[in-house]
Amino acid sequence: MITVNTNCINLIKKFEGLELKPYHGAADRANVFTIGYGTIQYPPTYMGGKAVAMSDPAITEQQATDFLTYEVKQKSQQIDLLLRDDLTPNQFGALISFAYNLGAGSLKQSTLRAKVNANPKDPSIKDEFLKWVYANGQKVQGLVTRRQAEANLYFTP
Repeated sequence: MITVNTNCINLIKKFEGLELKPYHGAADRANVFTIGYGTIQYPPTYMGGKAVAMSDPAITEQQATDFLTYEVKQKSQQIDLLLRDDLTPNQFGALISFAYNLGAGSLKQSTLRAKVNANPKDPSIKDEFLKWVYANGQKVQGLVTRRQAEANLYFTP
C-alpha cells in the first residue's frame, strides 16, 4: 500500500475544516452529524465507535487529528484494494481525499476509478474529479474547489 503523505492530510484538513463541537453539515443527510475534520463516526476506541450525535461533548484538536488519522488509514486500506499498485503518493492521496469526502463506495463505482486503473496519466481524469460537485442536486462551489484541488494534487509529480 502507498503511504498517505502530508499533502493528502493537509488537503483534507483544509476542505473539511475543524469543528470541535458536533454540527450538521449543509450537505449531510438529516440524521448525519459531523465533528473534528469531517468525522461522522468515531473510531472504535472512542465512544464505542458510534455515529456522531448533536448531544456529544466537544473534542480537542488532538482528538480531531486522531480521528482523521484513523479514518484516513481505514479509507486507505479500502481503496488500496480498488486501485492499481503503481500510483504516486500524490495520486493516491488525491483519491483518499475524494473517498474521505464521498465514501469508498462512490470511488468504487466511478468512471474516475476506471480511468485511473486503465491509465493513471490520462488527462481526462481531471474531468472525472469535476463530475462530483453536487449535493442534493445542486452544484456546490466548495465541492468544485475541492475537486479542482484533488485533481491538481493528483497531477502533481
